[in-house]
Amino acid sequence: MTKGSILNILNSFHSKRIAVIGDIMLDKYIFGHVSRISPEYPVPVVDVTHEDLRLGGAANVALNTLSLGAETFLIGITGADDNRKILLELFRNRGLATEGMICDPSRPTTCKTRILSQNHHITRVDFESRKEIDSKIEQMVFDSFEALLDSIDAVVLEDYNKGLLSTQLIQKIITSAKKHNIPVLVDPKLQNFFAYKGCSVFKPNLSEIAASLGIVIHNNDNEVEHACQLLQEKLQADTIIVTRSDKGMTIYNGSFTHIEATSLEVADVSGAGDTVIGILALGAAAGIDIVTNATIANLAAGTVCQEVGAVPVRPDKLLKACQEYLQL
Repeated sequence: MTKGSILNILNSFHSKRIAVIGDIMLDKYIFGHVSRISPEYPVPVVDVTHEDLRLGGAANVALNTLSLGAETFLIGITGADDNRKILLELFRNRGLATEGMICDPSRPTTCKTRILSQNHHITRVDFESRKEIDSKIEQMVFDSFEALLDSIDAVVLEDYNKGLLSTQLIQKIITSAKKHNIPVLVDPKLQNFFAYKGCSVFKPNLSEIAASLGIVIHNNDNEVEHACQLLQEKLQADTIIVTRSDKGMTIYNGSFTHIEATSLEVADVSGAGDTVIGILALGAAAGIDIVTNATIANLAAGTVCQEVGAVPVRPDKLLKACQEYLQL
């Protein structure tokens, strides 16, 4: 790759249209410092200095594709509560369309509140429901997706096991997308792990593969390759990409390619997987070969890990990382 080719790839993302379907979350961050232990219970007392509200889950994936210039359509569900109102306002502020935000009054809006002291996580408080959506909401989600079929270049299924991506909905989306030659990229969780048969790109991490296959996998190339082959027998995906933490990632599409992790300083891995799947979707939409695509996605994840909390990739930092890492 050359500097010019990297620029051409990043510029090609601007004309793409990406649909993201998955579990939308509101991320609340409470920052402060700990200087004492509570006299009531032996727990630290955090003196709050400031708070921050961010888009998480599938919404963070959408922010990543939007940040790199792609027109992005996000489809997901929220409750009928104050956190939905906060999400809608964040969407508008970040330039995300709100039409795909389907309201389900039977459940709360998923919200994760993280409390940090000097950038170290103290605890997390979750408000959520993991029950599967009912048939009415499922049909609304699918209808929203069908309305986009003639205008999108790729679709991401972002599964955090909060009930949106049921087995039936997954299969309907993949079948419909394949009929329209639209690549489907999947960021899975343990539930419904094997429901994504026939997808274009399946991107689990190492622990998810091990738990789903019921095997122990040491983070070495031979065992990862064997696990990919076992997984492929069940999924029949075009490509499997396994993220391996400090060992980088492994691509399996009939042959294996191992990509080393970047040596960038890590402050927080939150949201790195969202960045990877977002970049992979943009590359698939642009017709970039999978090794180049994954290499860029790996570097993008490295840049967001330098910051605390889930944040979208910045084009300037990604270009700089590509130039430095690839010695362009």
